Amino acid sequence: MEQDAKIYVAGHRGMVGSALMRRLQQAGYQNLVTRTSRQLDLRVQADVADFFADEKPDYVFLAAAKVGGIMANNTYRAEFIYDNLLISTSVIGQSHRHGVKKLLFLGSSCIYPKHAPQPLKEEYLLTGPLEPTNAPYALAKIAGLKLCEAFHEQYGSQFIGAMPTNLYGPGDNYHLQNAHVLPAMLRKFHEAREQHLPEVEIWGTGTPYREFLYVDDLADACLHLMENYTGTAPVNIGTGQEISIRDLALLMQDITGYEGTIRFDPTKPDGTMRKLLDVSKMRGLGWEFTTDLRQGIEYVYQHDFLARCELALVADQK
Repeated sequence: MEQDAKIYVAGHRGMVGSALMRRLQQAGYQNLVTRTSRQLDLRVQADVADFFADEKPDYVFLAAAKVGGIMANNTYRAEFIYDNLLISTSVIGQSHRHGVKKLLFLGSSCIYPKHAPQPLKEEYLLTGPLEPTNAPYALAKIAGLKLCEAFHEQYGSQFIGAMPTNLYGPGDNYHLQNAHVLPAMLRKFHEAREQHLPEVEIWGTGTPYREFLYVDDLADACLHLMENYTGTAPVNIGTGQEISIRDLALLMQDITGYEGTIRFDPTKPDGTMRKLLDVSKMRGLGWEFTTDLRQGIEYVYQHDFLARCELALVADQK
């Protein structure tokens, strides 16, 4: 990408979008275009068309999406497929119509079949049934990836797809009802320590394995793809390493200093038992992650979660 290119980051205030903004600015890109969801509803195609006609961005990072954890995905099934389909079709369609040079669409590792072999290779997409709890969201993301692929194949549009693993980092959502497992667990253990609770309850058996990637590593990988990848097939972005939910809970307990007990509730869903990405394709393109899981969680806990707690406390006192 040219240093003076106009770059639109869709979803710039979210965890992924804000990490992309940090990485682009660090790389010297200053001509960045953003809109909040109040300024531009990406579900409204006419408004998105007007935006592209006015701004004429050269490059697009599509990080905007309706996201949430297992409870939110399973509860708000209609919204997760409907909103994400509208966002994808509006932004990708208008990027084609207005001659965007290159677009990167962010999918998700949940798009792979529930019982696909591990680790998950890119070619396993659409080879079996999805995990039921997040199938609507996954279907919307698959549609976005296939839309990029179709424009690429039919028109030569340089629209590429990336499939990140589970993410965490600054700007995460810590809401207990709709957050992903890592930030929700971090809040649970912190509040249990602060309130001197005797135990922390964790959904499921603790036996599933998950892979976690620090969001600033993802942003670095996205920039690397924009500068070095032109293929039609999507690319996995992850660490290639996994940890059980039980061991993650023990790590959280240690980082937060909680001294009570951990109780797993097997009546609650586990979700997919394993979801480890094969990242050999990304490594072949010359990129690997750099942030160790413990290092990343400790940074998030001290510099994001606790900082937000302090700000909320100050606000309550005013």
